[in-house]
Amino acid sequence: MKFGVLVFPGSNCDRDVAYVTRDLLGQPTRMVWHQETDISDIDVVIVPGGFSYGDYLRCGAIARFSPVMPQVIEHAQKGKFVLGICNGFQVLTEAGLLPGVLARNQDLHFICDRSPLKVERNNLPWTQGYAEGEIITLPIAHGEGRFYADKKTLAEIEDNGQVLFRYQGENPNGSLNSIAGICNLQGNVLGMMPHPERAADSALGNSDGLRLFQGLLGKVAALV
Repeated sequence: MKFGVLVFPGSNCDRDVAYVTRDLLGQPTRMVWHQETDISDIDVVIVPGGFSYGDYLRCGAIARFSPVMPQVIEHAQKGKFVLGICNGFQVLTEAGLLPGVLARNQDLHFICDRSPLKVERNNLPWTQGYAEGEIITLPIAHGEGRFYADKKTLAEIEDNGQVLFRYQGENPNGSLNSIAGICNLQGNVLGMMPHPERAADSALGNSDGLRLFQGLLGKVAALV
């Protein structure tokens, strides 16, 4: 499986993701500059965290118009995998690949912490490495991570089982329904505010995030 990690001006978690896919999992990984227009060699696109274009206008609002994004949208429409982490989640909502928006945290402060999450379902490649209902812990670091959607859209997200991760205990940013991560209807596009790549190396004392990547690899291997 070949991973492609997008790099925008202002990305700062791209190398962290590449460390997981390339060095920990031993998978071919290519850094994809935002001006590229051919990602046909990529199996999984990862839109990493950071501050794309300095978060001017809104988080992800400018990155959404980068030359590479039409290719990412086409990649997703073909049923291929796309993962957006933190700022990447914001980019995916701006691009229309995921519903809802990410707004300013309810207390208007940047949050850098570790948060317990509940795995809502484990019948998708992203979550098959976990048990349904399992509580895991992942780092969070964001100023605009409050998930918001209108009542109709929120009800559809819940009814369709699109919530994959939900904050447990204290809701750190005021996200509606404590939503921390959602997928599209087909399940091949995942956006999440917590950082699984920052909890992937046991040397850091937590490898809960590694199972997200391992589950995806296991699913693809089973299809080969």
